Amino acid sequence: MPRLAIAMDLGTSGFRAQALDLGSGEMLSTAITTRHPLPGANVIDHLHFALELGVETARDLMIQAINQVIAQLRVSAGDVVRLAVCGNPTQLSLFQGMEIRDLAFAGSRKLLALGVVPPKRAAAIRSAVEFPGLVLPGECAVIIPPAVHDEIGADTLALILQTGMLQDGETTIAIDYGTNAEMVLAHEGRIYTGSAAAGPALEGQHISCGTLAIPGAIADLEPVGDKHRLIVLNPEMRPVPGSLIYLREAVEIAAAAGPKALAITGTGVIAALDQAIEAGLIALPHIRTADSRLHFGKDIFLTEKDLSEAGKAIGAVRAGYFTLSVAAGIAPAEIHTAYLAGASGTYMDALKARRLGLIPPRVKAVRQVGNTSLAMARELVMTPEKLQEMSDLAGRLQKTHCMFALSKTFASVFILELSHWTEGMPMAKYRELLSRYRLPDLPAVDAEPQVHRTVKQDIAEPGRIGLVTLEHVGMVAALPLDGCIGCMTCVQVCPGNAISIRQDTNPPTIFLDHALCNGVACRRCEPGCPTKVFHLNDFFDLTLGRKAAEDDSARSKRWR
Repeated sequence: MPRLAIAMDLGTSGFRAQALDLGSGEMLSTAITTRHPLPGANVIDHLHFALELGVETARDLMIQAINQVIAQLRVSAGDVVRLAVCGNPTQLSLFQGMEIRDLAFAGSRKLLALGVVPPKRAAAIRSAVEFPGLVLPGECAVIIPPAVHDEIGADTLALILQTGMLQDGETTIAIDYGTNAEMVLAHEGRIYTGSAAAGPALEGQHISCGTLAIPGAIADLEPVGDKHRLIVLNPEMRPVPGSLIYLREAVEIAAAAGPKALAITGTGVIAALDQAIEAGLIALPHIRTADSRLHFGKDIFLTEKDLSEAGKAIGAVRAGYFTLSVAAGIAPAEIHTAYLAGASGTYMDALKARRLGLIPPRVKAVRQVGNTSLAMARELVMTPEKLQEMSDLAGRLQKTHCMFALSKTFASVFILELSHWTEGMPMAKYRELLSRYRLPDLPAVDAEPQVHRTVKQDIAEPGRIGLVTLEHVGMVAALPLDGCIGCMTCVQVCPGNAISIRQDTNPPTIFLDHALCNGVACRRCEPGCPTKVFHLNDFFDLTLGRKAAEDDSARSKRWR
């Protein structure tokens, strides 16, 4: 009888999982989602949802999505004896159904007033039976790594251990690019950590034609004269040449021999901004084309709003590594080596990223290392003793964490970044103001660094059964609403295209896709309802619409 294990990265933007044979160590299969099952695009949205609807509701939605992912691994769930999860403190806390108010509210006085006792987020090995609804045998061991701080969790520990950055003995930085850009700076034997709320643009979210790194995503652009060749992820998640396009116009000059581009991911956005600046098509904060868009064929484009979103994300990352440098008593230009992790760190062109400011300006070497969180989960299922190594490292990091939200350095530099990206402030003025603030200089990039791609794709080995991408994850709630007049206002005002209506029922039935919803902080649907019968929270009661949500046809069909 086979003994199987599942390694899972519970990311803010989506889940990634792999099945392994514990006997042989063979990788069997991989499944990834294109969204997170909870409404919203960042941890603040997820915390807000859990505070308003309850941690139990958030946990149940996550467990349901995890079950969907496990099913797509195409192995026998009954043979799984270990599950290891990795992620940031918010995701792992919600998965466990733990207290999360200490993650949502800053300040000990506020927590005291609420009567909140922050839980210890230590390493643990629990039984699957403790996770109601999880489709694994009750005796299956669930391995949960520790957190360091409210912002720094198992994913950051994984970043340090999987890169081996502490072994270099040099001044190095490791950055996991994503909605929350975790970063670690090592200098003279000390480790400094921080987490920048970069927002979802670096992962292709909140971008007009954006997507996570999935098959069909534009991951890069290569210049061909005054045109560009799209680099697209194929079904095995490898970047391959795509169509030839003209950034100025919505035309496809030469169709791709390989996969068709479906949308653009974060690294494609980075490449597009770099190439458009080089070609004079961007003069911040504007796009200098006839329609103020950059085009990647007929139906995929970037707008000036997308440019602003990406610029703010880039600015948060640069302000982050600048702040860690100051905490270590050095200038950003003194950082020698950079490790790039996550899907964005894997697929981005390091030289383009450095020109935009995502990598310190004078690094001599760049190492692109893939999904370190998933790699750590794999290591934990194969060698659970690694949990102690993570716990030891967590204790070491607690004294040198830098909370960017309270840092004057971060605030000063991020204001400069906003001025640069959203108002067009020249970098010469930026550097002048750094000097006035008595902060280190941020020089222009110099000679090209050596770039080492240790992996060719975000998930280095999908396994012999292969990779499955879940286009729909989580729950679609269906509610017949008395008083609904079928006016379609809620559908039209929803920014995430999460709502659809079936009007051939009496009363009309409203469908809400949880994973597409922007969360309880959005609520554009409620005030738009002329009869005031649309109440968003009703769609998150798991006792409602479950049958429709579990039915594949209801999940995929959209009624207009």
